[in-house]
Amino acid sequence: MRTRFVLVVFVALAALLAASPNARTQSTDPWMGIWKVNLAKSTYKPGPKPTVAGTVNMEPMAGGFKTTIDATNPQGQPTHTETVGKFDGKDNPVTGAPRPNTTTAYKKINGRTFEALGKVDGKPTVNTRVVISADGTTLTATQTGKNAQGENVSNVIVAEKQ
Repeated sequence: MRTRFVLVVFVALAALLAASPNARTQSTDPWMGIWKVNLAKSTYKPGPKPTVAGTVNMEPMAGGFKTTIDATNPQGQPTHTETVGKFDGKDNPVTGAPRPNTTTAYKKINGRTFEALGKVDGKPTVNTRVVISADGTTLTATQTGKNAQGENVSNVIVAEKQ
């Protein structure tokens, strides 16, 4: 369940960045599209690492963006989350999150970097910094914070554009 929460936060963050105002007008926006997690290049601390790679679909919406994440948790059960938001620092609900009252607040750093702060019941949990490679083919999300069990999180999740 820890891994699923972290993956949900990562995907939500990546999707929100993709839906920035520029994404609506530029078809070459590096965050838009479908991203698949590369488990061999990703590290999850604490584990366990997922056994099936998830996908993230980032698409622009009027006034913001939508992120849809389809994955499988460590117990082999499918997961599906959706987040609609924008880079305004305000909390956005995460539909389908494993914990009730999960939100993510997004902040754009530059044209290839953004941060997403995950919260549960308004309390910060995991901060994710997402960077898109210069060639636009790799997304790297570095996560720090605490999971639902209060354990330190130090994940590096790598996803490749499909």
